[in-house]
Amino acid sequence: MKIPFFRPFLSLLAAGILTACSSTSPKIVSTPIENIDSIPLKVSDLSETQLKGWGGADLTRDTIPGMSVEKAYTEIIKNNKPSPVIVGVVDSGVDIAHEDLRSVIWTNADEIPGNGKDDDNNGYVDDIHGWNFLGDAVEENMEYTRIYKRLKPKYEGKPESSISTADREEYNLYLAAKAEYEKEYNESVQTRDQYLQIKEQLTAAHNAVSAELGTEDYTKEQLSDFKPETQQMQQYKSILTQIQYNVNENIPEALEELDEAIEYYAGRLDTHFNMDLDGRAKTGDDPYDITDRDYGNNEVDGPDPKKEDIKHGTHVAGIIAADRSNNIGIKGVANNAKILVVRAVPDGDEYDKDIALGIRYAVDNGAKVINTSFGKYFSTNPEWVIDAIKYAAEKDVLIVNAAGNEGLNLDEKRVYPNDQDPQNSTEVASNFLTVGALNYEYGSGLVADFSNYGKLNVDVFAPGTKIWSTTPNNKYEFLQGTSMAAPAVTGIAAIIRGYYPQLSAAQVKQIIMDSGLTTNATVIVGGERNNTQKFKELSTSGKMANLYNALILADQTAKNK
Repeated sequence: MKIPFFRPFLSLLAAGILTACSSTSPKIVSTPIENIDSIPLKVSDLSETQLKGWGGADLTRDTIPGMSVEKAYTEIIKNNKPSPVIVGVVDSGVDIAHEDLRSVIWTNADEIPGNGKDDDNNGYVDDIHGWNFLGDAVEENMEYTRIYKRLKPKYEGKPESSISTADREEYNLYLAAKAEYEKEYNESVQTRDQYLQIKEQLTAAHNAVSAELGTEDYTKEQLSDFKPETQQMQQYKSILTQIQYNVNENIPEALEELDEAIEYYAGRLDTHFNMDLDGRAKTGDDPYDITDRDYGNNEVDGPDPKKEDIKHGTHVAGIIAADRSNNIGIKGVANNAKILVVRAVPDGDEYDKDIALGIRYAVDNGAKVINTSFGKYFSTNPEWVIDAIKYAAEKDVLIVNAAGNEGLNLDEKRVYPNDQDPQNSTEVASNFLTVGALNYEYGSGLVADFSNYGKLNVDVFAPGTKIWSTTPNNKYEFLQGTSMAAPAVTGIAAIIRGYYPQLSAAQVKQIIMDSGLTTNATVIVGGERNNTQKFKELSTSGKMANLYNALILADQTAKNK
């Protein structure tokens, strides 16, 4: 799930501020980046240009903890072009007509467009750029809502003593789903109401002060110079001052952010927790029957003509592969990736069936790397996804996965999908790489406050806070989450697989982990200042992914193979 940018309002509330082809591998003579703990901390704020490109920055040169992407292109890759690599993006869909993506979208050469036939006999008609497993569906429940709704008629009101041994596991799942549903539902109602309260106070203050100052776009200086003549106006000035210094200097923009927050939580109540919603009705299959496969369509950019529902997937695709040669927009990490689109993630929780079939579809159509920027904490058929991960491993396909955005220790809390769980630390396959998110602040704030972590269940970290990338209709926006960190690493994997196809998926995973940058720094975890840990202890590698170093190690590994 994406992380909204309206968190500062809740922080203010909590603080009581408001009342309420064949390629030629590059000849590598470079030496790895080391000894980053000697780098001075960056004390100045990032400029807009730096912020938009910080994920590609070099820590030693820029004192920004990016992946040294531009350094790698300048000093190592240069004019050498790696072989094309198909990258599966299992997500909400992708705007394949975007100005910065249309040249990097995979095309199924074995399918004749628009003839209504399955020319390549793969079971999917006219799958020119991928497959849409959701059909016309967009809105969906959370998984725990679906479980609660499905099992409620069977178990509601029944005492535990009446549950048979055969039903005990299912009954416990019902209780857990019910508890999660009630907690999340109540929290969403409370948060929405808090934002509504803040908006009411802020709007009243803004209207009153705007009338006094003669402008709605007053600056901090103008507000500071304003001399209220009544106690009410003094209170209004206090509210506005704190918003300007903690959220946004431009109050109309802050009000827009509030509206987004209110809309977000109202939307969750209408869809994620709506017990009457049947999101699957538009798809027409049985989501609990893995053999029922005749569903979906080839519209990988989804059913919405405005394309609002595919923002997440479009943003992910841009991070991986936005055209580096067209001199517009942004530059993706990989200059050789061809994006194969798998639409399988709705507005809500994904179905295990769609994910399992989506991974298999990408594998069968030639993907060598698959990005999975989604996740959930309840799963009805995790075995289907695990089998798909194992299938990808058998076919030598690397899966790069987002760790999740709740600031949790995944060694204690299981997330789906993953290749292991807190009860069993043995990986089910060697091709699954889980990525946590970095912040652009090198120092104690290095780890994004929302990022999940785990010495056993997260493999590496990469840039994930305020990432600038492609969004539908030829637009670009900042989004954040481990959803943005995973595709950054997917881009690294695509380049390595393009230059060194003799390296296996497991080797590429290990190279990315071993070649990263590490630090002895103590960092804040989960956004809680009293929760600090050594960065090295937050992932299996204890490192930050780095393209420059990864290419050096990949070259060495290939030569020794």
